[in-house]
Amino acid sequence: MTGRSDVPGDDRDDYGEEWARDLRIQFEQLLRTKRLTEFEQSRSNRSRLDSPGPQEQASSSSNLRAPSVTPSGSSSRPSSSYGHGHGHGSPAMPPSYSSLRNLPKIPTPPAAHDRDSQKFRNMLVGLSLTPIKYENPGLLDEALQAIPLDRIYSEAEEESQVLQAQAESMGDGRKPEWGYQDCVIRALLRWFKRTFFTWVNNPPCPVCMSPTVARGMTQPTPEENACGALRVELYECSNQACRAFERFPRYSDVWRLLQTRRGRCGEWANCFSMLCRAVGGRVRWVWNAEDHIWTEVYSEHKHRWIHVDVCEEAWDNPRLYTEGWGKQMSYCVAFSIDGATDVTRRYVRKSEHALERNRCPEEVMLYIMQEIKNIRRANMTKEQRFRLEKEDSSEDRELRGYVVASITQAVTRMVPGSSSSVPSTTSRPSGSSPANDDQKLPAEQPGRQSGSAEWVAARRENGRNNQQFQDPRDPPRR
Repeated sequence: MTGRSDVPGDDRDDYGEEWARDLRIQFEQLLRTKRLTEFEQSRSNRSRLDSPGPQEQASSSSNLRAPSVTPSGSSSRPSSSYGHGHGHGSPAMPPSYSSLRNLPKIPTPPAAHDRDSQKFRNMLVGLSLTPIKYENPGLLDEALQAIPLDRIYSEAEEESQVLQAQAESMGDGRKPEWGYQDCVIRALLRWFKRTFFTWVNNPPCPVCMSPTVARGMTQPTPEENACGALRVELYECSNQACRAFERFPRYSDVWRLLQTRRGRCGEWANCFSMLCRAVGGRVRWVWNAEDHIWTEVYSEHKHRWIHVDVCEEAWDNPRLYTEGWGKQMSYCVAFSIDGATDVTRRYVRKSEHALERNRCPEEVMLYIMQEIKNIRRANMTKEQRFRLEKEDSSEDRELRGYVVASITQAVTRMVPGSSSSVPSTTSRPSGSSPANDDQKLPAEQPGRQSGSAEWVAARRENGRNNQQFQDPRDPPRR
């Protein structure tokens, strides 16, 4: 286009942030106008269908003429004020869901009197600090010293060559399923799960190594507190001749976890995320409101974030929790050095697996996510912010694709004669969308593997075998 006279200074090479902000504001105003025009039109159509009585016909027709809709071919902009259509004496009809469902949600800060939203916002901002420590150069050096790099890179190279050969054997020019950096993370995942870290149900007695029984929580010592242990579980030896006590501090300090090498999903995901960062991966620390933690790693080969649960040795299987464990979830938030993203739609695909999201209004949730991104990206260059915003847009399309796929599958199952089975990935074309990249066969959706059977049953994460069980001796903690 020629003659862009509305750009300040007519600078064609660098529009600047002010121009971009003005353009965004104009777009939002235009979108609001379009939605409100559709709302007024649908309201007038409903009024016509209601067929008012003779005495109400005159006032009704005048009301219908008030919010006149500008024809699409006209050059004038339609009115953006909803209040103009309600300046008459007759009360307004409550709008139907069909007229409001497409209205955009505008990020809104939590109200001063909304304590629940304020509390939730403060908690998320605090959780967003977790990935910052993964950038500590001293910790990165410590992590690299703990990793058998020769073994990891050798396994990654071997797997990468196998995947490359498989892709070439197809003869259609397709790319390998995973890139070399993905293979590095996969090798790290196997080593961490099978060799490096240990799962703790009840820690053994430090004196006689007998099983212990949970006795509740106790206060952390100054040394434990300094290493991030905000709570300490207390256990008593079950041997009547011993009765010794064992403390189990729930450390959050990654350096300390590199020494202890034990814990549950919180410690596992925290330490593994740090090691992924040490070998050059871009990582996210994913928090779930229903008491679970895992990791996401960005794949430059796939150009998307990959689900990684080191406790289960799970790779790119986000439906594991809902369709495998039988878990219901409300919030899944991914935190990284670049910000925070609500990724619930990646892990909750069906309405029967979704819990009510009542911590704050959705508009406030959007605001909190954007607020954290603004904090993390404040000192970045324009090029870095542009790259991240492009990734955000791509991920948003991916997450919306999951919603569309879920609705399509639900509607398809309602059609007589249609198959309700999950489509197999073996017949998926190479150019399929990312929304289909994580499809797993039903046999690949097991119940939870980590943790004792009683602990898993108490948390109702054993898939189809979910049972009502609660063992008071073993508190269900991360």
